[in-house]
Amino acid sequence: MTETSLSQAARDHAYALPLDEIDVSRIELWTSDSHWPYFERLRREAPVHYCKQSQWGPYWSITKYKDIMAVDTNHKVFSSEASLGGITIDDQTDDLKQLRMFIAMDPPDHQGRRNATSPVVGPANLQVLEPLIRERVGKLFDALPRGETFDWVERVSIELTTQMLATLFDFPFEERSKLTYWSDAATMTPGPDMPIKTYEEKFAIGGECLAAFTKLWNERVNEPPRGDFISAMAHSEATRNMDPMEFLGNLILLIVGGNDTTRNSITGSVYALDKNPDQFQKLRDNPSLIPSMVSETIRWQTPLAHMRRTALEDIEFGGKLIRKGDKVIMWYVSGNRDDEVIDNPDAYIVDRERPRTHISFGFGIHRCVGNRLAELQLKIVWEEILKRFPKIEVVEEPERISSSFVRGYSRLLVRIPA
Repeated sequence: MTETSLSQAARDHAYALPLDEIDVSRIELWTSDSHWPYFERLRREAPVHYCKQSQWGPYWSITKYKDIMAVDTNHKVFSSEASLGGITIDDQTDDLKQLRMFIAMDPPDHQGRRNATSPVVGPANLQVLEPLIRERVGKLFDALPRGETFDWVERVSIELTTQMLATLFDFPFEERSKLTYWSDAATMTPGPDMPIKTYEEKFAIGGECLAAFTKLWNERVNEPPRGDFISAMAHSEATRNMDPMEFLGNLILLIVGGNDTTRNSITGSVYALDKNPDQFQKLRDNPSLIPSMVSETIRWQTPLAHMRRTALEDIEFGGKLIRKGDKVIMWYVSGNRDDEVIDNPDAYIVDRERPRTHISFGFGIHRCVGNRLAELQLKIVWEEILKRFPKIEVVEEPERISSSFVRGYSRLLVRIPA
């Protein structure tokens, strides 16, 4: 089946299905990139939608931009707390509920822990990191093959983001592949057909991560403060007395936040510009559009498709009654295609008038702490691409991650003309 016929089949099914049977969390929708018409229909007909039965249990879908903002900023009613289920549609297991991370906390606990790590990715440190990022990107690009097919995800996106993670944690550089492994394990839903089969195995991998970083913590807590995440947490009053499970929770948050989002936006930018050659030409003709293109890519890609909240009380929202304890999913991927806020939202437009009008980084107190670093990395990647490559050809459709949380790519085969 061609891409066009697959899209039409998904659209036909999305509009033929009774509304109460729509389940946008089905993994096959995400691996085939065929979730779009289901969200389109929900935005039009049921922007606050209840799914009675899914792999993850019942849940509410919030699909319009302004409704998502309303939920994201109302932490008195819509909680992020790990003990209530956390931030993903997949309920944490009893063991994993101990993994408190600052994104899975409500005020007042949230802010102090967030503030402990934010200077590491703040403006002053970004000025220090920029030449290092540019040097690494240049070396990697100069070593890429010409006239041969290779996997952009493996050769470029994973390598660049893993190098950056190693720097942010001051993690042993020669062991940096462990960071990618731990990130992938943290976001993977175990199953018989998956590399990780059980939650027990997933938790054991988390234990390996904790042991490695505890060693680094013990080294740095007695040293003068320096500009990495571990040192920052070890020397902050808000985080220096964390128990091991909260430490692991925040490690996972920072590893995944620094890996999956940037990695998939880098890959997504190559895919988007190949699918839209007129936009690639526009960018080549006017490289000053790179910052705009970066924001457009992050909107168009939406590397984290959703965030979850749990209702703390009964509330009428969007004409529906959400009950205390209900699971509420903010579908950022849908809000970023809401035509009431974003003009022609399905199109990829590198010179869009208001390119930063997106919610890929979240909204309110939980807005992504590393958003400026993600934008900087993507900006440098494309500045260096335009210096070197007249074209990057996508050889075949990408393989996509089996997740309704991380919207990303496991493989993208490309060729750079010789």
